[in-house]
Amino acid sequence: MRPSQSVTGWRTSSRSQGAQNCVEVGRTSDAGAAVRDTKNRTAGHFTTTAPQWQHFVDAIKAGRFDR
Repeated sequence: MRPSQSVTGWRTSSRSQGAQNCVEVGRTSDAGAAVRDTKNRTAGHFTTTAPQWQHFVDAIKAGRFDR
């Protein structure tokens, strides 16, 4: 985690449909992403760079994590 990054715009996926076992994603001040647990927001979060986040999103879209 890069502690100097401010995080804004926390949101959950529209596919979560109000479930409480989700993660939230926010934007960092350098266009990266931050991720935290919806059930325990005060526990902190981790951040990624913009390229790391894009690679992760691309992998999800490609089905690399499908079972």
